[in-house]
Amino acid sequence: MQSSVSDTESILLRTLVSGSLWNLKSVIPSNSQADSINAVIRILSSALDVDAGQMILQLKEAEKHIPALSVDAEMEEAKPVVSDDVLNEGDGMDEGLKPGRRKVKNDDISDLLPPKNVELRQAEALLIGQQTALELIVNMCCSEEPSDDEWEDQSSSDDSDVCMEHAAYEINGQLLSPLCLSAEVHSALMNYDIPKKVIDKTAFPNNAAVDVCLSSPSWRSLEKRMQKIQCRALTCLHNMLSVLDVEGLGGVSALQALAQHLSQLVFSQTEILKQEEFLEAISSAVRSLLQILASKNIPQCITPEQLMTLCEAGVRCSIVSVRVNAVGIMGITGSVLAKETNVMETLKMIGHFLLQVTTKDPSLVVTGEALDALFDVFADGKEAEEAATQIKLLQALKTFQPVFKARLRKEGRLSYSPDQLCVLDNVKMNLRRFIAYQEAIQKTCLS
Repeated sequence: MQSSVSDTESILLRTLVSGSLWNLKSVIPSNSQADSINAVIRILSSALDVDAGQMILQLKEAEKHIPALSVDAEMEEAKPVVSDDVLNEGDGMDEGLKPGRRKVKNDDISDLLPPKNVELRQAEALLIGQQTALELIVNMCCSEEPSDDEWEDQSSSDDSDVCMEHAAYEINGQLLSPLCLSAEVHSALMNYDIPKKVIDKTAFPNNAAVDVCLSSPSWRSLEKRMQKIQCRALTCLHNMLSVLDVEGLGGVSALQALAQHLSQLVFSQTEILKQEEFLEAISSAVRSLLQILASKNIPQCITPEQLMTLCEAGVRCSIVSVRVNAVGIMGITGSVLAKETNVMETLKMIGHFLLQVTTKDPSLVVTGEALDALFDVFADGKEAEEAATQIKLLQALKTFQPVFKARLRKEGRLSYSPDQLCVLDNVKMNLRRFIAYQEAIQKTCLS
């Protein structure tokens, strides 16, 4: 879709309207739902069709043909205006809040568009429209059941796969697929090639567009907006990987190409793994992709050593979900490797990594995920057994078991939800079983 400069604000308007329509879908008559969903996704697809980087370059070029503002005037123009009715009387800095007053924090002005700079307003309208479109698709692809990486919200019991028992079932009269995605939404996503368009948006922002934005004080905030779109696209990809089947994602070759693409995102810029929002989004997408590849026995294109680089950055992150993703990625990788040969050194590397997280991480949620990963990696296989012996896995877990129990008693009810405690109790039980299993293996080897 080739969009003119004048179209950018209409893209935002249409996207916002489509979001309102999506939120009202439950009151739309059933015989009109398919058409409504199709119309919504068509609008979102059109918004994602536009190359934001090229559009920003066009808009910035158009700006050159209007009288230039001085830097001071440009910055003054970009300042937010706070009206008197927001704070009533006074600035409220030296006294407590009074009835009818509220503080306004003005440290983020990215959504406050300068009234005179038409080109900047149009550029930001496009970026907000594309971000909104991706966020709507994230919600559309959000399963009714907890996804596999929402470890802290689900139980380790076999009941977690209940929704997969039947080929199809109904919620509020709507036929759903085994992956909890409505047939109408699935069809529209495929018809408008949404998976490919989302993957395209996961690429790094256009370098020329970023340079142009950074060269102008009033345009500088657009660089962060472009980065946010990339992160939203990665989150959207994560959700799509959770609810679409292999064919819906383009087949085996497309998934392998996607693995190479995500690998390039991780390793092409060394500083990028220090950005927590990106790290959260990319680790979620990589983990979901690895789960699909493992479940379908599809060879993956990212080496364990490369994944270790991502995971080492992940476990240093302050965000719990990133650390959960990191150990989950290692667990998937190790469990796949354990079925192969000549992989003992790699299994030892993964085992050391997971043991370190198990014993050092301050969050019991991350500790539980790391233990689950160890159970998966060293559950079976001759080389896994030998690797476990060499890293002294049994001794380490026997030493850690009373520590884990004590932490669970002390921190559990104060710091964690009932659902999290349910999972942690299951981990505690599985730890006891796994230790018994490892002891039996050692006895067999000695006899």
